[in-house]
Amino acid sequence: MEDDRVKLTEKQKQARRSRSIAIALVLAALVILFYVVTIVKMGPDVLTRPL
Repeated sequence: MEDDRVKLTEKQKQARRSRSIAIALVLAALVILFYVVTIVKMGPDVLTRPL
């Protein structure tokens, strides 16, 4: 049986890696943004409240 998988060139592999890194950075930025917005909405005393 033949290998039917697509062979990527080095340029395509680099482009895929660049896209993956960009997506990871955007997701990390969103996580940080949501965290900061949550802290701001809850107020500065959120870290000193009793659990």
